[in-house]
Amino acid sequence: MKPVLILQHLGADGPAFLATWLRRRGRPFELRNNEAGQEFPESPGAYGAIALLGGEMSANDDLPALRRAEALIRAALAAGLPVIGHCLGGQLIARALGARIGASPAPEVGWLPIEVADSAPARAWFGSAPRPCVFQWHYEAFDLPPGAELPAASPACPHQAFAVGSGLALQFHLEADAEKLGRWSGDRTPRDLDALGRYPSVQSAGAMCAGTAAHLEAQTALAERIYGRWLQAAA
Repeated sequence: MKPVLILQHLGADGPAFLATWLRRRGRPFELRNNEAGQEFPESPGAYGAIALLGGEMSANDDLPALRRAEALIRAALAAGLPVIGHCLGGQLIARALGARIGASPAPEVGWLPIEVADSAPARAWFGSAPRPCVFQWHYEAFDLPPGAELPAASPACPHQAFAVGSGLALQFHLEADAEKLGRWSGDRTPRDLDALGRYPSVQSAGAMCAGTAAHLEAQTALAERIYGRWLQAAA
């Protein structure tokens, strides 16, 4: 069984629940942390699927690791390998396929609802809940690449996810678990503090902690569903 390749851009933005989920299912995975000096592979041939995590940088930044990730995405999708991207990872999938990455109509930081499309493909990924609440932390967002289906949107960011070929791009942090959310809720940058109060889609640390208590269990169930469908394709 070929391992899942997980591409990590920053040390503080690890796989969290995704790694827990893979271990529970006995699925081997290989984690490459670019910030720790672990270069991303040149080819996806040794892997059964690819997952991309988030990061504070822009997908448009002139960083060799981002361009290497995009090359891996294109090669993996061309070979029919399942690819899933979280936040920056989803933006890299979009950029690799020729879509624009730019400022989100409004930043999203915290627990916010998304609207699931009333379509069979959207329900296959997201289930029957029409407005799940998911954890967001982004100031940029992706346009849709050619041929992509849009399964979810939000008032602040109209493109919350897209599916194209064997790839699924997510604007939100489906992988977040209690430990990761606990660290992030107290890690506010000057940019976050400036946006707080100016945008209703940017939450305080207290609101984020309350949201974790209220919504993490449901997001974890959604992650189980989405990862299961993604990994089934990998098998």
